[in-house]
Amino acid sequence: MAKRLLRIFGPLILAAILVFAVLAMPVNVGFSHVSATKEKQAAVSLSPNVLRGKHIKEAALKDGYVPFFGSSEWSRIDPMHPSVLAQKYKRNYRPFLLGARGSQSLTQYFVMQNIQGELRNKKAVFVISPQWFVKDGTRKDAFGYYYSQLQTAEWLTHFRTDAIDRYAANRLLQMPAAKSDHFIYAALQRVADGKQLTNYQRFYLQTRKNMLTQEDQFFSGIDLPSRNLSRVNQQAKQLPTHYSYSALDQLGGRLGREATGDNPFRISDKFYKQGLKKEVKTGSLKGFQKNLSYTKSPEFADFQLCLDQFSRLNTNVLFIIPPVNSRWQKYTGLSETMLRQFDQKIHYQLQSQGFNNIVDLSDKGDVPYFTTDTIHLGWRGWLAVDQRVNPFLSKSQPKTHYAMNDKFYSKTWQQLSPDDLSQYEQNTK
Repeated sequence: MAKRLLRIFGPLILAAILVFAVLAMPVNVGFSHVSATKEKQAAVSLSPNVLRGKHIKEAALKDGYVPFFGSSEWSRIDPMHPSVLAQKYKRNYRPFLLGARGSQSLTQYFVMQNIQGELRNKKAVFVISPQWFVKDGTRKDAFGYYYSQLQTAEWLTHFRTDAIDRYAANRLLQMPAAKSDHFIYAALQRVADGKQLTNYQRFYLQTRKNMLTQEDQFFSGIDLPSRNLSRVNQQAKQLPTHYSYSALDQLGGRLGREATGDNPFRISDKFYKQGLKKEVKTGSLKGFQKNLSYTKSPEFADFQLCLDQFSRLNTNVLFIIPPVNSRWQKYTGLSETMLRQFDQKIHYQLQSQGFNNIVDLSDKGDVPYFTTDTIHLGWRGWLAVDQRVNPFLSKSQPKTHYAMNDKFYSKTWQQLSPDDLSQYEQNTK
């Protein structure tokens, strides 16, 4: 009977052992080459698999692509979009778009964990969306959608027992997604408590990281969406042969007029008819944001994680603060004073630590055709971004000098009213 069972199940057991051995073995970096075509496709795909993974991002960034961190704004692809302009005018950089709807600072911090070599002493672009900084911060379901065990395992194999990593571990433990692996969850608890990992945990994490990296090499490029690359190619055809700001500004104005129709917010008519027209007709959205605030949020501490990671890697970053469409802002009752206060608070967090490359467009909400919808850049907005992004990435920049401060992880900072900034600065010197 034993021999019969061995003949039946022996091959299956052997196959399982072989598969495990292949996945657990140290990763061969050259195992799976990423073609230039696939890099180009992945760079604008906004694919969750690309965001969660490592292999394609790492290959593209090594080949000169520049990480553009953000969220849903990257999906608004018109002729002035950074990816379109870089392709059309053969810039010496190409954006690699990292982010999609629902991705915020905590997601971006973990995205950075497996591309550290490609961020070290390099440049990056980071869009700060005021809408991230709501009372409860990042949504747990949105974070879970982009959560990556690979990125977490990578981070846990080189974490430090300092305030930065303790905060990151504690924050991750608040997310249901962290419970998807019992051993990783237990390791996070030790990091949060300021303890070193056990020898077994280190062995498990290294093995798990190898397995997930191999899986990423096998599967991350399968069924990679090509729709956005087609859109980039189509939009580039509308641009003049040679770069001219005045010609592009006129084109942006014309395209904006054609796309917005006569809706009351002067935004994309397609977006208005699909997402707002019915509610505006009933009046259900009028004044609904009058009590909304972006000045007190755990997102300020999550954002600090990204700043500390950039500092650790000496990454020179250009930050972009987009506006809110002013007509929409007035209609919904979103406080203009509150928006100015958010701007003041985020500037303080950046500039007090040496992050001085800031494209602040928060006062452009009333510029015609600057936003494609209520909160996202488009047409002339993208062109304004290009006026700063292109020289920042194309030319050499002064060395960075960061002065990081752990006070930005505190509950006090997260909940601080911008009116109290001066007193806070005096008390925390």
